[in-house]
Formats: sequence, structure tokens, C-alpha cells
Amino acid sequence: MQLRWMAIPLCCAVLFSPAVRGQQERTDVRVALVAQSAKSNRTEPAVVWLEPLAGTAIPAFPPRKGYTLLQKNRTFQPHLLVIPVGSVVQFPNADPFFHNVFSLFDGKRFDLGLYEAGSFKAVTFSREGVSYIFCNIHPEMSAVVIALSTPLFTVGTVKTAFTVHEVPHGDYRLHIWVEGAAQKDLNDLTRVIHVGAHSVDAGKIEIPMTHAAFAQHTDEYGHAYRPTAKVMY
Repeated sequence: MQLRWMAIPLCCAVLFSPAVRGQQERTDVRVALVAQSAKSNRTEPAVVWLEPLAGTAIPAFPPRKGYTLLQKNRTFQPHLLVIPVGSVVQFPNADPFFHNVFSLFDGKRFDLGLYEAGSFKAVTFSREGVSYIFCNIHPEMSAVVIALSTPLFTVGTVKTAFTVHEVPHGDYRLHIWVEGAAQKDLNDLTRVIHVGAHSVDAGKIEIPMTHAAFAQHTDEYGHAYRPTAKVMY
């Protein structure tokens, strides 16, 4: 029997192309942060993220999960939480006394009021931004919630070499947040980068550490905390 070889039409062969199957080429992006104050023991938490610019598709977030900022032993646990915009964060009170969680900053502004041990309240972080979280009773309590519209982020500390993995090719604005740095200084450090076929190294970025984290913050009314606040609850 004679075998006949048949050429596959081009229109059919294209179906096996990775581009047609919707696969995007991806590359790692690296950046190193260092405190300008040059103290060797700086360990402030930091977040680096990439904002897709016009013409660059925004990757989808992984399936959303529940987020919690636990109040226990007069602390928020965890201290830093990075979430997708629109996420709900629960604030359970695991202490044997009242708490009053609030935030009056550029991210989500809210005041949960007094609530007792064993109860919880929740907040939807409906806009992108950095929210500094405090308790109106206990000045030593603080936390940060960063709501992002992009899943291209990574968390570390000052003096960390950050890598954002598997970044789709395109143009991005690189953002940095560091606890203890003024927001104006951080805004000045944003930069546009292009991600192409080769890994991107954004180099070393010096962070002006001009603020002590949460130093002398006020209560929700803009007043200094009362000296007896720690004793009452």
C-alpha cells in the first residue's frame, strides 16, 4: 500500500501557536532597596508593585480569600496586609477588653467604634491606596493595609533585593512603599520601566528614612492620646 503525506494547512497549524492559545511571554523584574540613613539594622517592611500602563493588560488576581487583622495582646496581627482592591478585611477582637479601630488616611477612611471582646467588625477596601490602621484607645497599636489593583507585587524589608516574578511584557510604573518613609518621597521614587525579553534590573533605590514609623500619631479626632488610655482598658 502506498502512503501519501499530506501538508497541514497553515490555518490549522496556527492553532498550535502559543500566541493564539493566549499565552503571554513573562519576565522577572528586580529592584534593591536601601535606607538612605545607612543604619545597618533597618528592617522596616516594604512593598514593591508594578502598575500596568496604557496598552499593557492587567493580569488577573488569584481567587480572592478572606483577610483578617486580629487584635490580640494590644497588637494587630499581621502588622502589614496587602490585598486586592474590593477585598473585605475582618477585625476580630481577641483581647479581654474593648477596641476602637479607625483609619483617617489616604486609603480607606473608617471608624468601627467601640466593640467588645469576642466580637468582630469588617471593612471593604473599595479603593486603591495605603491605609494606616490604629486603635482609638491604645496608641501602641498600628497596622498597614495596602489595597492594590495589580497582583504584580512583592513584600520584604528595607535592604531587601525584591523580585516580581512572571511579569507579562509591557510598560509599567514601579511603585514603592516603605514604613517610615514620607509618602511624598516615595512618590518621587516611582519610575516607568519596560519589560521585554530579558530580565529587568531596576537597580538600587535609596529610601529617605525621614520618619519614625507611626511616631506620635493622634487619635481619630486629631488629639493627643490621654495618658490614662493604657490603664483604662
